[in-house]
Amino acid sequence: MKLLILGGTSFLGRHLVETALSREVDVTLFNRGITAPGLFPEAETICGDRDGGLFPLKGRYWDAVIDTCGYLPRLVRDSSRLLVDHSIQYFGLCRLCPKRSG
Repeated sequence: MKLLILGGTSFLGRHLVETALSREVDVTLFNRGITAPGLFPEAETICGDRDGGLFPLKGRYWDAVIDTCGYLPRLVRDSSRLLVDHSIQYFGLCRLCPKRSG
């Protein structure tokens, strides 16, 4: 199985990567390379920024995508639109919180 994890080096993503690798899943991480770079040397890492920098993901294919770092609705929308044709499953585990007024 080929799995793409958006983020993957902190919080929930780190545990997902550890679990997937322990089950011999072919893991690819897409992140900016800022938080814990090199944490998972056995996983392929594609450096990029989901805020306008998704182009490194074009032309690739995964069985599943897990999105662990969608902070803004437009970022989740953009990545899901791009990856809908590049994967069988897209799972969004995003922390989208409404803005408080006042």
